[in-house]
Amino acid sequence: MLNASLLQCTQSPTIMKCPFCGFANDKVVDSRESKEADSIRRRRECLKCQKRFTTYERIDEIPYMVVKKDGRREKFDRQKVLNGLLRACEKRPVPISKLEQIVNDAESFVIESAERERKTSEVGELIMSRLRRYDKVAYVRFASVYLDFKDVQEFMAELKDLLKTKEAEPQAKATAKPM
Repeated sequence: MLNASLLQCTQSPTIMKCPFCGFANDKVVDSRESKEADSIRRRRECLKCQKRFTTYERIDEIPYMVVKKDGRREKFDRQKVLNGLLRACEKRPVPISKLEQIVNDAESFVIESAERERKTSEVGELIMSRLRRYDKVAYVRFASVYLDFKDVQEFMAELKDLLKTKEAEPQAKATAKPM
């Protein structure tokens, strides 16, 4: 299924005019999809001179890109993000609907970029912050792959940070005043 937000019609926003007389109104007589299913052929008839002409409409996909750590650019791939989350959440009580929401948030984050691209570090941080809310073990699994820990000390530092956050949460709830 094509995502409508990723598509841009090549038809210009100006009014189509008859190539014979220049009149701006026509009617579509016949529409057919091309054999490759990448364009639509339309037979049109000018409402002024009654001459027929053919137009071709095609959809151009404008990809949203992510910039990898080494500077390479590649298309944002929803399925790749979902697969990573599924691996991190294997045998964990995280509903697929939560994972879908994380993927949707990541895709929206990339789409909202003015440059049509984001660094993978930014996307990864967003994913980790969302995953951390739902399941700490899945978060650690995802972070261990994403952050590419060089040694046990880096991994332990992340776990200690996670524990500090977990300890701070009950204190924050206890100090919150009821309304």
